[in-house]
Amino acid sequence: MTRELTYISLFSNAGIGCYGFKQAGFECIASNELLEERIKFQRYNKKCRHDSGYICGDITLKSTKDKIYQEIKFWEKHEKLKDVDVVIATPPCQGISVANHKKKNELSRNSLIVESILITKEINPKIFLFENVRGFLKADCSDVDGTIRQIKQAIELNLGNYNILYKIINFADYGNPSNRNRTVVLGVRKDLKDVTPFDIFPDKEQAPILRDTIGYLPALKKMGEISNEDVYHFFRAYPERMELWIKDLKEGQSAFEQTNPKKQPHQIKEGKAVLNKNKNGDKYSRCLWDRPGFCIHTRNDQLASQKTIHPKDNRVFSIREIMDLMSVPNTFKWSDMPIGKLNALPYEEKRNFLKKNELNIRRTLGEAVPTVIFGQIANKIKKSLTSNFITDKEINTLIEKHGLDKSSNTLDFLKQNISKYSFKELSKIAELSNAKRLHNAAYYTSQDICYTIIKDLPEFEKARDVKILEPSVGIGNFIPLIIEKYKDNQSVQIDVVDIDADAMQLLKLLLKKIDIPKNVKINFINSDFLSGEFSCGRYNLVIGNPPFKKLVENKNLLSIYKAFAFNQNTNNLFSFFIEKALKIGDYVAFVLPKTLLSSPEYNKTRELLGKHSIIKICDYGEKAFKIKIETISLLINTTQKEDVELNPVKIESHVSNDIFYLRQGYLSDKMFPYWIIYRNEFFDKISSKLNFDIFSVFRDRQITNKILSDNGKYRVLKSRNLGDNKIVNIKGYDCYISNIHKLSVSKFLNKKKAVLIPNLTYNPRACFLPPDTIADGSVAIAESKNGYKITKNDLSFYATDEFRKFYKIARNVSTRSMNIDSNSIFFFGLLKER
Repeated sequence: MTRELTYISLFSNAGIGCYGFKQAGFECIASNELLEERIKFQRYNKKCRHDSGYICGDITLKSTKDKIYQEIKFWEKHEKLKDVDVVIATPPCQGISVANHKKKNELSRNSLIVESILITKEINPKIFLFENVRGFLKADCSDVDGTIRQIKQAIELNLGNYNILYKIINFADYGNPSNRNRTVVLGVRKDLKDVTPFDIFPDKEQAPILRDTIGYLPALKKMGEISNEDVYHFFRAYPERMELWIKDLKEGQSAFEQTNPKKQPHQIKEGKAVLNKNKNGDKYSRCLWDRPGFCIHTRNDQLASQKTIHPKDNRVFSIREIMDLMSVPNTFKWSDMPIGKLNALPYEEKRNFLKKNELNIRRTLGEAVPTVIFGQIANKIKKSLTSNFITDKEINTLIEKHGLDKSSNTLDFLKQNISKYSFKELSKIAELSNAKRLHNAAYYTSQDICYTIIKDLPEFEKARDVKILEPSVGIGNFIPLIIEKYKDNQSVQIDVVDIDADAMQLLKLLLKKIDIPKNVKINFINSDFLSGEFSCGRYNLVIGNPPFKKLVENKNLLSIYKAFAFNQNTNNLFSFFIEKALKIGDYVAFVLPKTLLSSPEYNKTRELLGKHSIIKICDYGEKAFKIKIETISLLINTTQKEDVELNPVKIESHVSNDIFYLRQGYLSDKMFPYWIIYRNEFFDKISSKLNFDIFSVFRDRQITNKILSDNGKYRVLKSRNLGDNKIVNIKGYDCYISNIHKLSVSKFLNKKKAVLIPNLTYNPRACFLPPDTIADGSVAIAESKNGYKITKNDLSFYATDEFRKFYKIARNVSTRSMNIDSNSIFFFGLLKER
């Protein structure tokens, strides 16, 4: 049984766009609208299940917001609601619209979007949908903190726990019968694995022409005429003098183009004809039969509005025609009286009904979102949220049952089941089958993780040819999103490279599951990207998830890879991938281990990266893969090498669900030994109080449990034995050893003023090394290196809340990349005022 899907609608107008969600089977929890006359239309269409769901009021008031939250609680109690699926917001756009020539107090109007942001943040739905005018994202608003910033940035900074897609589209390109250039913003909560905003964005569909949309309706020739079959199809009257202006117009012609001054729109002032103004250049214009309709505006009742005149009749479009042009189904109700009864009313009663309701209906239609657009989105959300995506457990069962740890079996299985599973499912089966064979099950890159990289890639000019390289493609998880991102470019060449021939065969098969546009060409290259043999020129973009693996056994291959490497201190393949990608790509986007940010092993790699413009760092923590490894992604612009320290770097944290910006020179400040991506005012405040680089550090690599016992000559301390300036005895945990002369740590035996600090913790504390005691690798042993005399008071500072908060930032909020090494020991400073 398909579960019930829910939504909340803000600035909901008459519920015209939301009617698409109703048709898709969604239930509306709460619908907010300022005007009661529009709420009544929602009631006619039974938008909400419960009457309390219709919330009429000013959304800026706490009382109105409280009613929305109370309705959610009501659903949690009585309808077993666990999560709101969708929040829709279409705030008023007069402060931004190009059609509004009397803009005043735009900032106040535009800041209604902030109310939408705050409510969305509070409700935390799985998906949010904002819709507004074309210039929406670049308009200024007063943000939550009172800062004036562009709306796009306000959305991004406040809703950091969502993957967001911003798109300016013409609704006519997506099947709506009339043109309407609008901004659509779709956000998918980051905990929805393998769901991206691309998955729920409407599909392109050619709009029908005007003749096919409204040509079935009877002609209306007389002012005031009402169709007997449809009360909403009628000839709206206007001053008779205006008929001369439009009656001879050809399709596409404006009355202002006529040569006879009497036929041009004018007024008589002081006995003289004064031409009317034509601000938008399309007033008093007759529409074209064989093109989609023009944009429906709020003043669609006036000849003087933008392109409102029927292609043949001398009138503006009727309500029914406008409904058709806005893809509003005939089942949508404007009255509690059935349409049959309305049509059966005497002419005068029909006229009175229209006189009372017409302008309200027309204006709600002019402000509405076409039903077909929200309907497409609703159906795609429904599919994404209710589909039973194959689980890891089910995949493991398939691997065991069909012997998918062998490449040939995997290929045969995918061929036989290619129609049964989606691309995402097939790629996961292929990746985990391969991963099991290679004992590397972590590296399946889910679509939501891929999207965090794709969404911030540069928008290359549409007319431009784009050349893209994925140098370690595997089973191609990035490819569908790359295609979706750049499918509107003139041509797209994607070179996919992998050293594994079996993986390339699987990839070719998997790509049969996706629609590849004719302008996209994929070249398959079975080669070693790092070897000198691979050379395909320069690329606009190099993207992927290179292997995180140290090359140890094959010394000859390692010497080839390191021959021209800038960083000679590492054997890890990903570092070599970075260096080569920087040489051949204008932009480089890679998923990488988080140790890159801080490890001494990658000091030179960071130095090299820092010479280029860093656009974005995304911190996934341990959320990217299903093993205990922390990862990040980097987006680099190699074409910018001057003043990079001033470059604003976008930091997106899946750890804290925040997005913020730091100057490149600030996060990579050479005052510190590595990049600090969570650096802030608090960190700087504590830094100003400390002298750094006090200690050298040592950690044991030889002591194992095999050589330890419950008693012996020397005590071996572990991390849990360390307290604030004290040693903690723990029954069943304490260990001893008698023979230490072969251990490197023996050099610290009975060494005065050697300091012990637990490794891998956010709760640092320290004490001096006691006599006849050594420490294993869970403890860092620090020594003063610049003549500083360390006291117990100095060590006590490391156990304070203040230092621990500082230290967490210094360690980039890591959970595993936390070894105390020659870089991180730097932050155990001494207070300047001791």
